Amino acid sequence: MCHATAPDWRLNLVGARQSEAQLTCYVGRLSHRALHTPGSPRWFARGTTYHCWTLAPLQAQIVPPMTSIPAAHPAASDRPRAGGAAHEPYIPASQAPAELTPRAITLGVLLGLIFGASNVYLALKIGLTVSASIPIAVLSITIFRWFGRSTILENNIVQTTGSAADSVSAGVVFTIPAILLMGYDLDISRVTILAIAGGLMGVLMMIPLRRALIVKEHGNLPYPEGTACAEVLIAGERGGIHAKTVFQAFGIAFVYKFLMTALKLWQELPGKVLRGYQNAEVRVEVSPELLGVGYIIGPRIAGYLFAGGCLAYVVLMPAIKLFGSSMTEPMFGTTKLIRDMSAGEIRAAFVFYIGAGAVASAGIIALARSMPTIIAAFRAGFADMRASRVGQAIAAKLRTDDDLPISVTVFGSIALAIVLALLPQIGVNLLGGILIILFGFFFTTVSSRICGQIGSSANPISGMTIASLIAISFIFLLLGWTQIDDRVRAISIACVIAVAVANGGNTSQDLKTGFLVGATPRRQQIAILIGAIGSALAVGWTLTFLNNAYRYEVPERRAGFVAPASGKSADGNVVVHSETMTHFGVGGTDSIDNNTYQVIRVYVQTQGVPPGKYLVDPASHEIRYVVDPGIGGRIHEYAGHDLKRLDSPKATLMALITDGILTHKLPWALVLIGVFLTIAIELMGVGSLPVAVGVYLPLTTSAGMFAGGVVRWLVERRVRSTNRSLAEIESGPGVLFASGLIAGGAICGIAVAAIAGWGSARGKSADWLADSVQLYHALGGFATSAIVALVMFAILGTLLYRVGFRRQ
Repeated sequence: MCHATAPDWRLNLVGARQSEAQLTCYVGRLSHRALHTPGSPRWFARGTTYHCWTLAPLQAQIVPPMTSIPAAHPAASDRPRAGGAAHEPYIPASQAPAELTPRAITLGVLLGLIFGASNVYLALKIGLTVSASIPIAVLSITIFRWFGRSTILENNIVQTTGSAADSVSAGVVFTIPAILLMGYDLDISRVTILAIAGGLMGVLMMIPLRRALIVKEHGNLPYPEGTACAEVLIAGERGGIHAKTVFQAFGIAFVYKFLMTALKLWQELPGKVLRGYQNAEVRVEVSPELLGVGYIIGPRIAGYLFAGGCLAYVVLMPAIKLFGSSMTEPMFGTTKLIRDMSAGEIRAAFVFYIGAGAVASAGIIALARSMPTIIAAFRAGFADMRASRVGQAIAAKLRTDDDLPISVTVFGSIALAIVLALLPQIGVNLLGGILIILFGFFFTTVSSRICGQIGSSANPISGMTIASLIAISFIFLLLGWTQIDDRVRAISIACVIAVAVANGGNTSQDLKTGFLVGATPRRQQIAILIGAIGSALAVGWTLTFLNNAYRYEVPERRAGFVAPASGKSADGNVVVHSETMTHFGVGGTDSIDNNTYQVIRVYVQTQGVPPGKYLVDPASHEIRYVVDPGIGGRIHEYAGHDLKRLDSPKATLMALITDGILTHKLPWALVLIGVFLTIAIELMGVGSLPVAVGVYLPLTTSAGMFAGGVVRWLVERRVRSTNRSLAEIESGPGVLFASGLIAGGAICGIAVAAIAGWGSARGKSADWLADSVQLYHALGGFATSAIVALVMFAILGTLLYRVGFRRQ
């Protein structure tokens, strides 16, 4: 690897102040970005710091790509290629400082609950989660300093325990809310059991892979997030880091969002309807958590997401409006003519399915592209696991080599699968348990190795889950398991697999951190198991709480539909329950309906009635209300009130896949448009997955993240002129501040949901707090001005920019 002008490439690339671990981490990231930037012979666009690094020399000297560091690399030349004998961790094996202490476990669980809840909110809102390892490590260092000195291994246990929240949140929220979209209620016990099973299984399956992937492949697999977290812990041990930045950002974000959403002092969704352009809408959600996410994922991915949103909102939706305005009949089960639809209704009726087809096909393409790596990773991991087991048997039992026994993995995984198969409320039968073990072990091995090569952010968890769900659904189809409850069984199996895969990758990053700082693997593995259980409790409670808090009973009539008087319809798609409802708020307003209605559930679209929970008149058996859930709800406005919704894009996609295979009732023409849109994007040499996700997400969401990406781009541009490395930006104050914005905004979102839910339960409107305080009435035009909202968002972005450029 050589630089075009400067032979001293280490100083030019990273800087003299950077450690060997930082260099390894950052070169791994740059290598991945270089080799996976389609259609460009250079790493980055000209004008950035590394425009002079050409791709050809890089490819010539990294052989094979993305699997090893060149021998000439100064960070790799003194590293062992196998066995890890020459590696000396920060805390040597001969020392045994305090590690798995009660206070470390307690703090880890508490921080995991906070970041787990914020990641649930984030995953429901935008379909993404962010890593909490570094923020938790920083908070742990600072909090323990308030109570006296702590050891680096205690801080490592805290971040290990708390970081399980990322993976458990992602796996559960990407799958389980699909049950709501199928007309079922969200049962907290089901969510919790599936989350615990998946979280524990991901850890157990990673235990026998530690020596093979973390120790033996130390010189080849950098595990970027794990290495960066180790650097943070080491810096904290030397007194060079504090959590003031995170706390400041958390407080600012919480206050900002509370004033905006709970008191309505300025608009949350400023925008404009383009009347002269088929009534297309252009809006942005000015939330702090979106700004933080955009900063962390960077300008490139944020730009792709925003490009997909623009494609949906200013290309597809106006085109549908233009060509559909002359139609005289509704299409695809809608009840309105296209010319009478708003932009939101067009998105829900048409673009939603196009985006779903685009995301599903993009995920499958990404998985197929990675298939050679996946197969090689699985073979190598399985072979190395057997070899390392032999080596472990004859090796001296050092503290830093002490794992939980492999029997825990084997019998623990089997026991979890049997428990899931036997619990009647879960509905996962014996075949489901076998599928969980097979798919779980295969994809956990793959997930860990991919995380080691290119980091958790590029780990195709969604693609693996989609592939598993498609395989499970086709197996069910071949067996004739196409009943209503079989769809829930397929989603439940996919949920456990998704959590296991996500937690397997997360666990490998934590074990890499421990390997570098000198942790005891057995104690780390115990901490992750505890963290997975604690996170599962937080995820289940937060998920059901948010769904109930944002649930509304909205008036709805369906001409021609009459529910059965009792029992169920002939095809079993409509079921009448003995449950009744009375005395409830109407559509988020302060109006109360004291009549008594019978509850029915529609599980498959029938006579134009979508799946869901409905209230019918006991005498006429006609629909009077839809009980619209908070997660995946389809009604966003009633009587001039905005009804807050959490779209849960990934779970909606899982529901569409399962329904499409098992019920054959999808608008396949729209789905195929999305599929071919993805193929066209791939043929242009652009990574299709983030663009497809942008098509699927509301433009308001992707625009908010794009603003954060622009701030990150501005910070990186200014860095070029200060002789500082971008590695400092990757783990500097800006990332910590962005993490605080995410946590503060998400936790405030949960608090506002609690306030709205408390009011709804007492017959008040969803905005009862703002209506009681009435500050927004006193502010007049200030509270309703889109310009004011954009200015407030710009002030927050400016603050993030200033912190991002600040030296550590």
